[in-house]
This record gives sequence, C-alpha cells and structure tokens, in this order.
Amino acid sequence: MSLHALATKALRGLDPEDAHGLALDALKLGLGPVERRDDPILASMLAGVDLPNAVGLAPGFDKNAEVFAPMLKAGFGFVECGTVTPKPQVGNPRPRLFRLTEDRAVINRMGFNNAGLDAFARRLGGRRTGVVGANIGANKDSEDRIEDYVTCLRGLWGLASYFTINISSPNTPGLRALQTKSALEELLGRIGEACASLPSSGRVPLFLKVAPDLETSDIETIVETSIAHGLAGIMVSNTTVSRPKLVSTFRNETGGLSGAPLMEPSTRVLSQFAQSANGRLALIGVGGVASGDDAYAKIRAGACAVQLYSALVFEGPGLIARIKHDLAKRLRADGFASISAAVGAQ
Repeated sequence: MSLHALATKALRGLDPEDAHGLALDALKLGLGPVERRDDPILASMLAGVDLPNAVGLAPGFDKNAEVFAPMLKAGFGFVECGTVTPKPQVGNPRPRLFRLTEDRAVINRMGFNNAGLDAFARRLGGRRTGVVGANIGANKDSEDRIEDYVTCLRGLWGLASYFTINISSPNTPGLRALQTKSALEELLGRIGEACASLPSSGRVPLFLKVAPDLETSDIETIVETSIAHGLAGIMVSNTTVSRPKLVSTFRNETGGLSGAPLMEPSTRVLSQFAQSANGRLALIGVGGVASGDDAYAKIRAGACAVQLYSALVFEGPGLIARIKHDLAKRLRADGFASISAAVGAQ
C-alpha cells in the first residue's frame, strides 16, 4: 500500500471535516502526489480553454483557493475553487459533513463556508500555470443575492480561467429558486451587464451549475436562457436532495447527497441537457465519478469534461491516475482518437 493510500485510510478514521483540513495542510506542505505526464488522448477543449486532460476537481475541496497548484500537480486537468462569497461566512453548525461509507457517498450541509472574496482573490492572483476555475455564490444573509454574484465576478475578473455561477446548492435557503425562468433571466442579465463593463482582456467562459433535481421543462428553460445570455456551458450537476436506497448510518442527515448514488441520476439529467442543448453549450459532467468507466459514461452522455470530489474521500489521490488510465483505455478500445470524438456518442 502506498504512502498516500495509508494516509487516506488513516484520515477516514477522523471526523470528515477535520480529515479534510489535515489533507489541505498536507497538500500545502508539498506532500501530495505528482503526475508528470498525461496521455494525449485525454486532452480536451472546454469552451475554448485547452485542458491537458478532461478530469477535473470539483468545487468544495478547495473552497479558499489554497491548494489548486498541488491538485494540478496531482494529475487533475483542471481545478475549480470555491464556492466563494463576497463576505466571509462560517456556514452551518457542525457536524455538517457525513461519510456514508457503505454507500460510497457523502452528505453535506456546509452552507458556503469560506474565507471571503478578498482572501480568495489574493490566493488566486498567485496562479502561474494551469486551468483554475472560480465557483461563485451568494452570502446567506445577503439582501441582494444577484449583486453578490456580480461582486464576485468583478473581484476575480482576470484571475480565473473560467467562472461557474452556482445557483444549485441545497444548503443556502432559497438559492435554487434562481433556477426558475424569471429569476435566471434577471441573474444572467445583470451578470451580462457587469461583464460588458469589464476589460475585454479578462473575458473567460461563464458556466452555470445546476441541480440534478430538475423536470424536463426546467432543463429546456435553463438551456435556452443560458444560450440567450451568452453563457459558455453548464455544470451538470450539484448534489441531490433526493434519497435513493441508502444503508449507511447517516443516510437520513439533512443536506446534499453526492458520491456513487448520484452517478446514474446525474448522468441521466446530463443526457437530457445534451439533447436540449444540441451542441450549443459545453457540458461538464459531475456527480458520482469514481472510475474510468464513470468518466467515460459522462462523456458519451454529452460531457466534454468531468469533475469529481466525493470519490477522493474513499479512494485517495491515487484515484486520479487510475481514472485517467482506464478512460484512455476505454477510448482506444472503442476506436476514439480523442475525448471530443466520444462526446455524446451514445
């Protein structure tokens, strides 16, 4: 067993949030793994942004933009930091993060805990290489949540490779209401106005992050509204508030469910978004990715790249190399010469 595998096993014996903090500390000390070369077949294009490989780190792991460089070195093709809000906030009371080991799942009700925009921008400003996205959100007590997104966008303009507008967390009351047509029109309209007033040299792709708990009519509305307002793509999806058959002790905890149980429903919703978008938006597949087969299924459902986080809790950082190796093997076995050739090839 490798040193990193042993460390992962030891961390699983601790409170999940304490374990996460120790993992961040280790990464900041340079104790993470290093992947030196990517298979060329894994390269992908994300709304005009070149990715060395199509396997990314989902937001939530690096909330405060502290360890994006070590995670890129560990083998991720891109890293998304956040969610960041204009003002620092402590989030919901602990405990708020739960391992569902038997289900290979996680439930969280973190509540956008983060150190705030100023600290995030200062750290992200130190980025030298690599694709690093910024996931932006709204403070829980904000009187104008849309203005919070605009504030984050302005404060991070020119620092991130792309932005993700997170309106899908179930842990900030009322946030998912921004997915409705009228609210989404106002949100994206005001964001568009803000972008138009910012320096053109800082222009980067904007994505929308959505929930998996959507009706077909919601999907069509979100796609058409996103296209109308010039968004580059959609992240499908965030955690779910539904509860499939679970057996773990913490299965009834309140919060968003991620991990293995989310793979099938999130991929189904991803496929619906792909059908509705019909190539007009770049899609990123998120939810339940824990193997090369999972990543391949997302790509064939319409994703040009994938993200993962929860699987790292159980598998450790060695998982990244295994996913990339197995994904490359699957692509070649089916006669694809690139990620792009396999996108949507159901």
